[in-house]
Amino acid sequence: MKNIILFSLMCYSLASFGQGFLHRNGQNIVDGNDKNVVLRGLGLGGWMIQEGYMIQTGAFAGPQYKIKQKISDLIGVENTEEFYKVYKANGITKRDIDSLASWGFNSVRLPMHYNLYTPAIENEKDGQITWLEEGFTMTDNLLNWCAANQIYLILDLHGAPGGQGHDANISDYDPSKPSLWESTANQDKIVALWENLAQRYKDSPWIGGYDIINEPNWNFDSKNLNGCDEKLNIPLRNLEIRITKAIREVDPNHLVIIEGNCWGNNYDGIFPLWDDNMALSFHKYWNHNNVESIQKFLDYRTQYNVPIWLGESGENSNVWFKEVLSLVEKNNIGWAFWPMKKIENIAGVTSVRKTPEYEQILNYWKNGGTKPTVEFAQKALMQIADNYKMENVTVKPDVIDAMFRQVQTNDTKPYKNHKLPGKIFATEYDLGTNGFAYSDKNVANYEGTKFTPWNKGNQMRNDGVDIVTCTDKTTNGFHVSFIEDGEWLQFTANVKNAREFDVAIRYSSEKKGGKLYLEQEGKKISETIELTSTGGETIWKTTFLKNVTLQKGSNPIRVHFVGGNFNLNYIEFKK
Repeated sequence: MKNIILFSLMCYSLASFGQGFLHRNGQNIVDGNDKNVVLRGLGLGGWMIQEGYMIQTGAFAGPQYKIKQKISDLIGVENTEEFYKVYKANGITKRDIDSLASWGFNSVRLPMHYNLYTPAIENEKDGQITWLEEGFTMTDNLLNWCAANQIYLILDLHGAPGGQGHDANISDYDPSKPSLWESTANQDKIVALWENLAQRYKDSPWIGGYDIINEPNWNFDSKNLNGCDEKLNIPLRNLEIRITKAIREVDPNHLVIIEGNCWGNNYDGIFPLWDDNMALSFHKYWNHNNVESIQKFLDYRTQYNVPIWLGESGENSNVWFKEVLSLVEKNNIGWAFWPMKKIENIAGVTSVRKTPEYEQILNYWKNGGTKPTVEFAQKALMQIADNYKMENVTVKPDVIDAMFRQVQTNDTKPYKNHKLPGKIFATEYDLGTNGFAYSDKNVANYEGTKFTPWNKGNQMRNDGVDIVTCTDKTTNGFHVSFIEDGEWLQFTANVKNAREFDVAIRYSSEKKGGKLYLEQEGKKISETIELTSTGGETIWKTTFLKNVTLQKGSNPIRVHFVGGNFNLNYIEFKK
């Protein structure tokens, strides 16, 4: 009762400020004052519904029901329930939402699993739809945190009753049971759920909209296809109309967001639209960021006089992030990136640390062998749940910089306050995009599910620079590797007084032939030094550039690579 009262008071007090409800005005999403709103959001994937790839179980347990079964087989049902209780309590808290607001986000997208709000059909009697408080309480709390930060919350039904797509990892679809599309009872349940949600949140101006079915992926003529070739989409259209009607019976205010078939992008047969307060969502991954890549949706916007929203994107490099966000914002399209938290993730705003004990469990699930004891497995899993706390994750400043600052400018920014004399680790090059903060030849994945790597080591940062774990005795944990001819890194360092330095180069190399030199503002400030073989990738050696002059104040220094075929740990400026 206390939460409900606080929730109601929050909604009332913020509504009194008069920002009103997000809604459609022609082709734009606007607030209550008809001011255009560009949504800049993040999806809270993995909190209410797990996807195996996000916790590194995708190869052997993709959908959540399989993940839960794996855990239960290890530690038992009661311990599994305790794990999920802690996992959900830590997964998203007020501190998370406060952080998102401070970084620049004005919205979040909540991927919901229906089974936190209402049981599966087989767990109910006589066709009676019953309700669970857990999901509503989680949503109430999240909405309060969002409202306190003046952030819009978009409700996204990610796991519909029965599952809405053959891609089970996304919707928790169990093929041994009737899907959303094969069960009238499941369809009745999804309609009732949305009516219940709309009734509960109809008066909240910080609910940004209802994203009613995430990424349907179904061919309604054949179970053997994935839905991409579906031309009619009649069952999808009919169900979306039915859900919208149920929402409108209790809530005339909130934006209804629909998605097409085939991961949200196939709108064949969906038109004409049936409500005057709607938006179309599309999802965009792993392709080029030109107007042609979104032209179909721009055409829908014009033809049907409806706003469009990039409801999900991400899972790529910082270069790709800057490109796609520059593209959509130039075309007045809001966005929601994916996801906030994932284990060992360089492509998100945060990363959850994987422990050696959890790695042991993953190896057991993947390869078999000696089963971990209940005590060991429970402790390992609870440590992972603890690692999901905001205070325990690794925040990724380079990703945040790419999503906000780099969209506005090509200017670089120091990654760290480097003061000379002193040591600069190679991985602590400036924040900024390719060609300005660094130069690398492979910087993004434009090739779909080939998943071309941009950072071949998949460590520390999400730029094109290849970073791997470092084994040198003096290290920040990482070094730059896979260096190619013509690439470079820029470091901005501060010098108290103009002076000459000797510069120590800490490197390793199996082969000879690599060279480097220093440059400032287009001019060489050092000789070109050849890096001989050190005898192996993990055998480190120091060589020197002599008599390098730097001026007083801020010095942008570029380290140019010639020939490549070596690893760079750090450069150290000595008196």
